[in-house]
Amino acid sequence: MRVSVIYITVSAAIVALVALNLAAGSVEIPLSQVWASLTGGDVESRVWHTIVVRSRLPQALTALMAGASLACCGLLLQTLFANPLADPAILGVSSGASLGVALVMFAWGGAVGTAASTLTVVGGAFVGALAVLAVIIAFASTVRSGVMLLVVGLMVGYMASSAVSLLSFMGAADSVKMFAVWGMGDFSSVSLSRLPWFAVMTAAGLLWSLMLMKPLNAMLLGERYCRNLGVGLGRMRVAVLLLTGGLTAVVTAFCGPVSFLGLAVPHVARLATGSSNHQVLMPLVMMMGAAAALLCNLMTVTLDASGVLPLNVVTPLLGAPVIIYVIVNKRKIPYFN
Repeated sequence: MRVSVIYITVSAAIVALVALNLAAGSVEIPLSQVWASLTGGDVESRVWHTIVVRSRLPQALTALMAGASLACCGLLLQTLFANPLADPAILGVSSGASLGVALVMFAWGGAVGTAASTLTVVGGAFVGALAVLAVIIAFASTVRSGVMLLVVGLMVGYMASSAVSLLSFMGAADSVKMFAVWGMGDFSSVSLSRLPWFAVMTAAGLLWSLMLMKPLNAMLLGERYCRNLGVGLGRMRVAVLLLTGGLTAVVTAFCGPVSFLGLAVPHVARLATGSSNHQVLMPLVMMMGAAAALLCNLMTVTLDASGVLPLNVVTPLLGAPVIIYVIVNKRKIPYFN
């Protein structure tokens, strides 16, 4: 009963947040006009219709899918490494994406600066993220310890970050500025024409995650139990790394490196349900991640009347208190039991 109430509450929150994301912003649009724009009804202003359909709707849907993806990745990695502080950035995939974008932007001089969300930049981020992921998966076949693999991911991330710092130091001022803006995160870079591609890639990853719920529960019970159930830990490790790396690469490529969502949301779901069962947690984490991303996106357009705040200015305001609570009350929270 408790879990059902939580699901209903989060579902209602998502619907409300989507409506607010479509209505709120520098131009306030009545909800009735938002509805008319979406359903093809009579809209008082053509400008309102354009804002809702071509700008705010893709942005809200992008936030919904990106939030669900990052939160799902956080849950998967926390289970894989048996570490409550594991998140998508820990593999170095975000750093790899940043390196790919840095190479593209600085190679093109400031030319990409006026189109920081073009397919060139997205492609650079995706290739950089997948390159780092390939290195991590190669190590996963030889490094048996989850802790050591975690350290490998951190070191690869540090090396990618070092390369980014060097390129930034040597790059032109315009390119450095545009790269810094990209690094702050943004859900508005996925246009209506690119949304289907983003939706297909994230939906495929989320569906794959749902198929792994039972093997993930087996992982919580130890290696011997996994063997008895026929779950290969080596194959599961590679599958989780490939899944989380791919989803993180897609989100980072389109939206920039988004902080804290993957780290904090799984803990909120555990606190709410009191469970570590992935059949309960996985769908709820996806929904809570979507709600959290929508809330963050709403805050970026409403907290500053003169413009839009960077996404990574807002996410720590929600995520950091959760992590502090987790650290202080670690023994009270169900992780891997």
